[in-house]
Amino acid sequence: MNGSVLQGRAHKLGDHVNTDLIIPATYLVSTDPAELGKHLMEGLDPDFVGRVRPGDMIVAGENFGSGSSREHAPLAIKGAGISCVIASSFARIFFRNAVNAGLPILESPEAVESIQEGDQLVVDLARGRIEDTTASVDFPVPAYPEFMRRIMDAGGLIDHLKSRA
Repeated sequence: MNGSVLQGRAHKLGDHVNTDLIIPATYLVSTDPAELGKHLMEGLDPDFVGRVRPGDMIVAGENFGSGSSREHAPLAIKGAGISCVIASSFARIFFRNAVNAGLPILESPEAVESIQEGDQLVVDLARGRIEDTTASVDFPVPAYPEFMRRIMDAGGLIDHLKSRA
């Protein structure tokens, strides 16, 4: 992550995108984010990864990341170059795994409802703002506390703890 401001295009997904759709179990033999990222959303849309550019964002509906508690899901998202996930709500275990992996995630039902596929987004984690520059609309979200931004900047919880040792 490059600081607390992220920029990219929106890739719209629906409700209840579970971890099996995010990264199929076939690929759980690897923990390499780049390798996992090659198969992101393969079960939902085989062409998904081909449309992703570094920095792009997933915008999804309710209960994103439900299903099994696989830690591979946020790793695959990061490995594909996705910088942030914005959803109406997240499954609890996915939320925790995303933080541990250093993947910024934000809940904003209003933003999800408004943002369209391909819209250009700017997310400011420090100020707590999602800006849809395509539609010229801003959405306030809770700002990431300093300790969360340090975890994200380090690339995840393990790397953050190593840097403090």
